Amino acid sequence: MNEAEVTLAILAGGRGERMGKAKGLLRVGGQPILAYLLERFAWGGPTMLVSSPGRERPPGAELFDREVVDPVEGMGPVRGFLTALENAATSMVVVTSVDLPLVQKEQLIFLIQMLHGQPWKSGLMLDRPKHFRPFPCILAAGAKEAIAIHLQSGERSLSSLFRVLRLTPVEAPGHWPDEIWTNLNEPADLARFEEITSYRIQ
Repeated sequence: MNEAEVTLAILAGGRGERMGKAKGLLRVGGQPILAYLLERFAWGGPTMLVSSPGRERPPGAELFDREVVDPVEGMGPVRGFLTALENAATSMVVVTSVDLPLVQKEQLIFLIQMLHGQPWKSGLMLDRPKHFRPFPCILAAGAKEAIAIHLQSGERSLSSLFRVLRLTPVEAPGHWPDEIWTNLNEPADLARFEEITSYRIQ
């Protein structure tokens, strides 16, 4: 299996309260962050933007094959996972977040290859000791029923969802740099990003 048979979903529905604005509105090197990510991944399969009510159509949304919107605002990334799986036409969805600008295509392809080799799994996440890093991850289409039940129970944390799904952690190869998991949560993170790249965030 290759990327052409896997949907790439980017979650961009958060409010970005610590950042001061929705992260889907950030710009990297003069272009929308969503355009930057799509250019970085150069994905050969379907692409999907997952947004939320009130934050639809952020800059760069038109570059995706489709945008899907969570039916309810404020339910977090668990709802985003379910929205992606409900709307995907492929058997696997690899998911990353708009606030991880240094994730590379290599990580996504690695997850595809690992799940393809274990088709009985509901999904996989990358394992980093001492850190819970939910993105990027990959989910099988069949996981949507369990996610829906989990969401209906009132649980919204990704850690509890991953336990329910029994998502298998896969050890990240040692040669991958830690910078891959640079997370843009607040303005200080932007400074960190600028230190290790030639890009500036606006």
